[in-house]
Amino acid sequence: MNYRAVMTIYGSEMARWRRTIMQSVISPVLSTSLYFVVFGSAIGSRITDIEGVSYGAFIVPGLIMLTLLTQSTMNASFGIYFPRFVGTIFEILSAPVSAFEIVLGYVGAAATKSVVLGLIILATAGLFVPLRIAHPVWMLAFLLMTAATFSLFGFIIGLWADSFEKLQVIPLLILTPLTFLGGSFYSISVLPPAWQTITLFNPVVYLVSGFRWSFYDIADVSVGVSLAMTLFFLVACLAIVWWMFRTGYRLKK
Repeated sequence: MNYRAVMTIYGSEMARWRRTIMQSVISPVLSTSLYFVVFGSAIGSRITDIEGVSYGAFIVPGLIMLTLLTQSTMNASFGIYFPRFVGTIFEILSAPVSAFEIVLGYVGAAATKSVVLGLIILATAGLFVPLRIAHPVWMLAFLLMTAATFSLFGFIIGLWADSFEKLQVIPLLILTPLTFLGGSFYSISVLPPAWQTITLFNPVVYLVSGFRWSFYDIADVSVGVSLAMTLFFLVACLAIVWWMFRTGYRLKK
């Protein structure tokens, strides 16, 4: 393992994040605070509770997951796309650095940024609503697995995209709607039976449900199923990244 190479890539990505702290951290935190004001205060005042949890507290895991998914994807996709755009990716590929070490550097940095941001939002949420975390170890586990999975997913998008516009397509037009429709702001049990069945085809449902269970011991689907689906997404992303490096897809052209 070339630790120096991994830490160089990791450190470079983290330095770029620190240089753009306004849009990387402050902007998502302010946006999440607005969600609390709109959903927690305006709508939450008309909803007593959901399964014994106040509405303001109920949406906290969903808001964290919404930010985690989008930020992990966008950070990782831009991190690997920019070297391709300026041509420095060939210097990395010609260096004595393995594909695993390249992925570890970029994905590790993107996941770190997302986890830190998620924890900041969690602390911010505590200023608005009373929080309790029933299973803190599992909360961190779901947080880390989701950040790693969608950082890998973003890495895939960054290799696939051939323009800055394509970097935005999947996060904005697919990922964000799936998160909103994945039970982030409601329990899928309130939906009609037919829509409940359709919603189960949304992969984000399992991520949000498992994460919410770690807070309040309530879940829309079995915790075991949520964990299995999260691990499945992680393994699938790893397999795709391995195939991309093995075939040189969008790397050697």
